[in-house]
Amino acid sequence: MSTRPEIVGMETGPEPPYPYKMEGKLGIPTANLPVDDALTPWIANVPSGIYFGWASLALPADHPDRPSSGESFAVFPMVMSIGYNPFYKNTVRSAEVHILHSFAKDFYDAHMRLLILGFIREEKDYDSLDALIRDINFDCEVAKRSLAREAWGWDKGRKEDADWFVKPL
Repeated sequence: MSTRPEIVGMETGPEPPYPYKMEGKLGIPTANLPVDDALTPWIANVPSGIYFGWASLALPADHPDRPSSGESFAVFPMVMSIGYNPFYKNTVRSAEVHILHSFAKDFYDAHMRLLILGFIREEKDYDSLDALIRDINFDCEVAKRSLAREAWGWDKGRKEDADWFVKPL
């Protein structure tokens, strides 16, 4: 039985130091982003671990998941790992985003922005791939439940964060 919380954060919404903001161009479908202290100065000071929030993607006009409203960005819930992924013995810190949506097709070279609203857990090593996958699935459920609350919508925080998140390129 897990002792991990099934929802994280206050009912009233994210509290400082959140939200963190990040953006980049995706080169591969796993949504790995460079950890760049110059572009995201806050990243050097956050603990390695699993975070959650929202991802906005500037999908091409012909992409089936692009909003029919004509908006330039489509918004999806996400979880992300910031750290070294000790199970895979990585030596370079990375940021890996998992968008909680089943895409109809890949989104290579799409511009992505992240609004990170909270922290789920610390990074840890695993004895097996099955244990890692179980925790990833649990993290996804925690993120979905946490973001489903009214005050945790991508547009519920500071106006300047919401404006930046979906402003046209």
